[in-house]
Amino acid sequence: MANAQQTVVAAVAAAACFGSSVAGADPVAEFYKGRTFTILVGQEPGTGYDIYGRVLARHLGRHIAGNPTIVVQNMPGASGINAGNWLYSIAAKDGTVIGTFTPNVIVEPLLGNAMAKYDPARFLWVGNMEEGASVCALTPAAGVTSFEDLRSKEVIVGATGPTGPLGQAARALNSIMGTKFKIIYGYKGSASVKLAVQKGEVHGVCGLTWSTVKSFWKDELDAGRVKPVLQTSASRQADLAGVAHIDDHVKSQDTRQMLDLIFGTMVLGRVFAAPPGVPADRAQALRAAFMAAMKDKELLADATKTHIDIIASSGEEVEAMVKRFHAVPPAIVERVKQVLQ
Repeated sequence: MANAQQTVVAAVAAAACFGSSVAGADPVAEFYKGRTFTILVGQEPGTGYDIYGRVLARHLGRHIAGNPTIVVQNMPGASGINAGNWLYSIAAKDGTVIGTFTPNVIVEPLLGNAMAKYDPARFLWVGNMEEGASVCALTPAAGVTSFEDLRSKEVIVGATGPTGPLGQAARALNSIMGTKFKIIYGYKGSASVKLAVQKGEVHGVCGLTWSTVKSFWKDELDAGRVKPVLQTSASRQADLAGVAHIDDHVKSQDTRQMLDLIFGTMVLGRVFAAPPGVPADRAQALRAAFMAAMKDKELLADATKTHIDIIASSGEEVEAMVKRFHAVPPAIVERVKQVLQ
């Protein structure tokens, strides 16, 4: 009888311990343990977005509870819109997929792009790796030494398509600021444009992030085969002192608002989003893991080695900036639409 009682007591104790263990388990860690986590890159391999995505992939897993295996998947097309559409509608909404794409993806629905079948406000904005500064970078063959040269000389630049940031930047500058860029469309991404520059097909590129020029175009930059001639984003860069900034040539508040809608999103230079509908605990965990990775000494060393900058902002900060861009007065939005048509 005593043995039977001891057995019952032991069983009850074991059950209590098991119940305590289950109750104390981290559901986020339990979910991610043994899973594969995908970082979707909306541009071709070898571009700045791809470089940032792969640096993040090498370090993010350590900061997500459960330590999932991280893989990178490239999905170029329509200047990032294909990736935005897929992330919004098709990707798993369980917290196992995040994506990065060009910042113009954030405002394409606002500007009436019928290809953009997503609502930017419904994405879970995870964070941003870099406050992007965009530039126009040209070869010496362009013969450009000042902003006024861009208004008097035809300069041939490469771009992906009309909705991409490279094409939009050049078109906006032509329409609003009177430059004379001749735009050659059809390149897959900045890596393809770089090859075109090397072959002498084009003089350079406009609307490319400065971090990409410093990293992926480093050999061309160091050798003087390309040089930045104009800063087009809202943020002035200390290492571009002496390079003309578009703000120096803006003469009205309306023009400023138009340029901010076109170029201002570059502040979100390497933004990452997850599909709508990610469970709240995983959403919070992803945002926290992202910011922890941005302070990770190994990631920062990796970034230095790769020649990229880390100037991070949180998911909450990105979300607030997205709301700001979508609060631009309708009249300004309509004028920008006309410029980019």
